[in-house]
Amino acid sequence: MGKTITFIGAGNMSRSLIAGLVQDGSKHNIRISDPNEEQLTGITANWAAINSYVNNAEAIDGADVVVLAVKPQIMQMVCEPLAEVFEAQNPLVISIAAGINLENLEKWLGGYSPAVVRCMPNTPSLVQSGMTGLFANEQVSEEQKNLAESIMRAVGSTLWLDNEGLMDTVTAVSGSGPAYFFLVMEAMQEAAQKMGLSAEDARLLVLQTAFGAAKLALESSDDASVLRQRVTSKGGTTEAALKKLVDGGLPSIFEEALVAAAIRSKELSKI
Repeated sequence: MGKTITFIGAGNMSRSLIAGLVQDGSKHNIRISDPNEEQLTGITANWAAINSYVNNAEAIDGADVVVLAVKPQIMQMVCEPLAEVFEAQNPLVISIAAGINLENLEKWLGGYSPAVVRCMPNTPSLVQSGMTGLFANEQVSEEQKNLAESIMRAVGSTLWLDNEGLMDTVTAVSGSGPAYFFLVMEAMQEAAQKMGLSAEDARLLVLQTAFGAAKLALESSDDASVLRQRVTSKGGTTEAALKKLVDGGLPSIFEEALVAAAIRSKELSKI
C-alpha cells in the first residue's frame, strides 16, 4: 500500500527525491509544502498529481512520513511551531538537513519521542546517483526503516549506520566528497591545457576518464588498491605520475582533509 509522504521545503533535494519516486513508479501519495508558491508551481507543473501547500500544518495532516528538506539554519524555526501537529499525527520524520543531530530534532519536534531518521545525502542525488548515510533513533520500527531507505534509494545508494557519530564521517567522505573529485578533475583539466590540449578536449578526456574509473570500481569486487596496481606498469607512465603524487603527500593530505571536514561537521551540529 502506498503511503502519504509530505515534503517540507521545495528545494532541489525535494525535487530530486520526488523525481526519483515518480520514475520508480511509486504508489505513494506525495505532498509538498513551501511558502514560495513559485517553487510549488515549478513542481506541480512537472507532476500534476502532487498536492501542494503553503501551510506546513495542513500538509502534515494525515501524513505517514514527513521529509524535512529545509536549510539547517531554519530547521528549528520550521519544527517548533509544528510540534503539536507532529505529536498528534506521529509520522515518521526524515531529516536531510546537514549537521542537525537527533537530540535537537527530537527537542524541536516537542520531545514526544518521535520516530526520526537522520540522513546525509550528497549532491549527485540531484541526478539520481547519490550516496546517503542514514541513522535511526530507537522509536523507528523496522517497517519505517525500510520505508525511509526506499525513499532515499530513489536518488541513489544508501548505507545504514549504527552510531550517529559516524554521520560526521559520512559527511566528510560522501557529503563533501564530490567537491574533492571536482577539484581533482579541475586540476587535471588545467594541467592538460597547459600541456597543449584545448579546454574542450581536456574536459572530455578528464570527465570520461573519471566516469570510467568510477564505473570500473563499482562493477569490480576488487579494492581500489588492486585496480590501481593493475593499471600501473613497472617503469611506465602511470608509475611515474603516481610516484609524484605519493611523494607529494597526496594520501596524507586526503586524510587530513577528511578529518578537517569531520571536525567541522561536529562543530556545526553544536551551533
